[in-house]
Amino acid sequence: MAIDPICKMVVDERTAEYKSEYKGRTYYFCSRGCKKEFDANPDKYA
Repeated sequence: MAIDPICKMVVDERTAEYKSEYKGRTYYFCSRGCKKEFDANPDKYA
C-alpha cells in the first residue's frame, strides 16, 4: 500500500487509477485532484 502524498490517504498500488512518475519514483493518488496538485508542484510533496 502507498500513501497519497497530498491527503495522506492509503492507496493500493495495484488498483490506483491516478499515479505520477517523478525523479524515478512512482507516486499514487486517491483522486484526480490530488494528482493534479502534485503534478503542479512535485518538489513540495516528493
